Amino acid sequence: MPLPTPASEPSNTDPVLIFDSGVGGLSVVRALRAQLPGVPLAYVCDNAALPYGTKPDDWLVARIVAVCAAALAASGARALVVACNTASTLALEALRERLAIPVVGTVPAIKPAAALSHSGVIGLLATSATVCRPYTDRLIADFAAGRTVVRVAADALVAQAERRVAGEPLDRDALDRALAPLWAEERLDTVVLGCTHFPLLSEVLAERAPRPVQWVDSGAAIARRVAQVLDPLPPVGTNAGDPAWATGPVSPGLTRGFAGFGFGTPRSLVLPASHD
Repeated sequence: MPLPTPASEPSNTDPVLIFDSGVGGLSVVRALRAQLPGVPLAYVCDNAALPYGTKPDDWLVARIVAVCAAALAASGARALVVACNTASTLALEALRERLAIPVVGTVPAIKPAAALSHSGVIGLLATSATVCRPYTDRLIADFAAGRTVVRVAADALVAQAERRVAGEPLDRDALDRALAPLWAEERLDTVVLGCTHFPLLSEVLAERAPRPVQWVDSGAAIARRVAQVLDPLPPVGTNAGDPAWATGPVSPGLTRGFAGFGFGTPRSLVLPASHD
């Protein structure tokens, strides 16, 4: 059942809560900061359970709901952005049933990529959990019919994005191995970054590509959707030191990474005993 409605009506100073298993949601934060500079944000990363792709679906749904409910209670947010493709495919319905605020999900940008491609050959770069899900099949059938979609599971890029945010050196060989299957199709001209971690590497990915391609992600579309569900929008602010929470250890690198996106040092998020 839904959480109780707050005693006071949501205010335009209440934050939008961004949720991800790790730092991938920071790519969505970047889009939100650019398009909605007055909107205060909060962030929660479930780094104690990273990576999500190796966990059973039923366990993940319960975990995601528990983390988001605890973070909502801590932040007083007026909307939730599930900035994680895996979590969106599994838990949006459960979250919308449980939480008494708008919930915005993340969908790989198949539709805009299909419109942008001149050759009709599109790459989908995502995690194993996203590449093989039925919802991805439906997206391709609905929005890329008649196009060739090269699906590439690039789980190794998640760790590289986490390293980049923490200021640690990247493994260039790992990047090249993850991208290599894309280049086997010579007509490919557009790549969907189907994991929110991947836009954090966009400049590096472009540098490693053997030829120019268009890189497409969902950040801008998510920001537009958030603007639609927020009423009214607040005045432009500085967004310095917005709150953040983590379920696992907070390293100095994680703290530096969050600071680079306008957040304070992540605090520890306490979960119910069955989910800690």
